[in-house]
Amino acid sequence: MTFATLALALASTSALAMGDVKVGKKVFKKCKACHTVKEGKHKVGPSLFNIVGAEAGAIEEYKYSKAMLEWGLTWDEATLREFLSRPKKLLPKTKMAFGGLKKEKDLDNIMAYLESLKPE
Repeated sequence: MTFATLALALASTSALAMGDVKVGKKVFKKCKACHTVKEGKHKVGPSLFNIVGAEAGAIEEYKYSKAMLEWGLTWDEATLREFLSRPKKLLPKTKMAFGGLKKEKDLDNIMAYLESLKPE
């Protein structure tokens, strides 16, 4: 674990508590061109329903990049925050073309929203 990942892990616990689900849903509009939050429905990118805690590259119906399939990580809060802030830096050969969320508050809010997307 790198120092940056450890720092993000420590920060993410309080950041998630500070995030706003409703605002996070608005931030998610930046992701809607490629992703959906409907279970089992995919676009250019996979559904992000129940993503927090899921294994990266594990949705069978979606065709991931080789890099994502071989990554072997779990989408915990720290990994999601780091990936959403700079996808190509964390996983250079990802198919995701998005440049990343630059504002910490946007990351806090989208994490709160993604955490809320769980089965009932």
